[in-house]
Amino acid sequence: MSELNHPHDPDCIFCKIIARKIPAKIVYEDEEVFAFHDINPWAPVHFLLIPKMHISSMAHIGAEQAPLLGRMMALVPRLALEQGCNPYPEGGYRVVSNTGREGGQEVQHLHFHVMGGPRPWLRG
Repeated sequence: MSELNHPHDPDCIFCKIIARKIPAKIVYEDEEVFAFHDINPWAPVHFLLIPKMHISSMAHIGAEQAPLLGRMMALVPRLALEQGCNPYPEGGYRVVSNTGREGGQEVQHLHFHVMGGPRPWLRG
């Protein structure tokens, strides 16, 4: 495990949300994954899907995280529909992960934005 992949970072806002030290509107939770509504949504449906383990970014993913990321991606269609995205093909959603400063990453904890709903959206 690299220094940027560890169970918990006490200074990370997302780790604090997982630990219930900061309130959030929870969408989903299991032993490895946590999802919650974005506090500044860009679309009618906008939630974040994160691993509970503190992984700093996509740049820090290795083969050992493949099962976790696979589980996360498999959750997206179900959670998107449950949160109000319209079904494919007329409906749909976007899944975005910003990586690093140049990629627009603001919180240094791996996260996927899931955005959908009728357009136009604020951003994205």
